[in-house]
Amino acid sequence: MMIRPAELAAIKAGTIDLAFRRWAKPRVVVGTRMRTGVGLIEVTSVEQVSMSQLRAEDARRAGAPSLAALKQALAARPDDPAWRIGVAYAGPDPREALRSAVPDAGEIATITARLDRLDASSPYGAWTRETLDLIDLNPTVRAPDLAAQVGRETQDFKKDVRKLKELGLTESLAIGYLLSPRGEAVVDAGLPEPRVRAPREQGTPLPRSIGAPATRALREAGVTTLEQVASYSAAQLAAMHGVGPIAIARLGEALAEQGSELAP
Repeated sequence: MMIRPAELAAIKAGTIDLAFRRWAKPRVVVGTRMRTGVGLIEVTSVEQVSMSQLRAEDARRAGAPSLAALKQALAARPDDPAWRIGVAYAGPDPREALRSAVPDAGEIATITARLDRLDASSPYGAWTRETLDLIDLNPTVRAPDLAAQVGRETQDFKKDVRKLKELGLTESLAIGYLLSPRGEAVVDAGLPEPRVRAPREQGTPLPRSIGAPATRALREAGVTTLEQVASYSAAQLAAMHGVGPIAIARLGEALAEQGSELAP
């Protein structure tokens, strides 16, 4: 179930608690928890509705500007029934806490065994340590470029990185990846000595929802954290090639969640 970034922010803030979809049959059930850019979103209800049942209050709770706009959004695929889905913010993604949890020797042994099983079941062969090492040595590099370095198809490479992310070993950025502190500990455990790495960037990473062009433009200006964005006005951001209105709006939303805002 795809939810737009602005709607995700509103669900987290509690100003949206409904979504409407046209589906042949429900694609979620009550209790489904979806991982999103703002954390976990839980499905609290699922019911079929007719267009005549929709009210202005439904539109308001779904974040639509009007009942007419909600009905227009549901006009596509009229042969499929409409569904009213209750949604609620269910807390941060548990992988966030896992990434920062540095494992002890026993945990590293458990993770290593899990990596061995992933290697053994892969048609590509042993890939887990290769991929962890590749990300460690090439932080913030685009996935297609990383995949090309090891002769892999980008989509297959991304799928495997997601498996490492499930273990709390990697972090996805707007462009590329980083090893988490947990991932660094696992890599270092397999080396004669811990690897010397550049200091970790302090602050909140730029939101992935702003897209790669805006991320590149901000990086070129030396802006790599959300806190640094707060010193720029909307006009200054707009002057950067690649930072468009949508990216500026999403940066503003991310700052608002922190109780901050763009400079005047």
